[in-house]
Amino acid sequence: MNTTPRLALMVAMAQNRCIGVKNTLPWHLPEDLKHFKKTTTGKPVIMGRKTYDSIGRPLPNRTNIVITRNAQWQAPGIEVAANLTDAVEQGLAAAELMAAEEIVIMGGAQVYTEVLNTPLAQNAVVLSRMYLTRVHADVDGDAFFPEYDETQWQLESTHKYAADSRNPYAYSFEIWDKK
Repeated sequence: MNTTPRLALMVAMAQNRCIGVKNTLPWHLPEDLKHFKKTTTGKPVIMGRKTYDSIGRPLPNRTNIVITRNAQWQAPGIEVAANLTDAVEQGLAAAELMAAEEIVIMGGAQVYTEVLNTPLAQNAVVLSRMYLTRVHADVDGDAFFPEYDETQWQLESTHKYAADSRNPYAYSFEIWDKK
């Protein structure tokens, strides 16, 4: 692979910034799950242990990297990292093996906060893309996406969808690139 893979963040967020409740998604949007699968398949994904616990298994056709402070923690089919820096290093190695153009950070709230507030300049890897599903509703929850400097990002594309019989909330798929 000739270029360093980009670091991307993927999140589904309600209007009130809610992203989770009791370690689960606070909504069921099948189209968002399909979008997530399409966007992340064939790429390394980085998540916190609580996010992994909520999924309960490795995501197929992806290198799954879980960040945990528990040095004894392990799970079949999972690469374990002690911190975000180590996870990104493992993601770089996996991306090279997979010929993936990006490494996707997929949560949860603590990992999002760290990645948005930590310069990750090692090996020329920087957070440069955000895949954002906006759920057009306020929902109750206990995990929220952190505030960030939105002026540092430029909207590249957006696709809006109305609620329907399978997807109870209107939503938009947005791609943001770092300026």
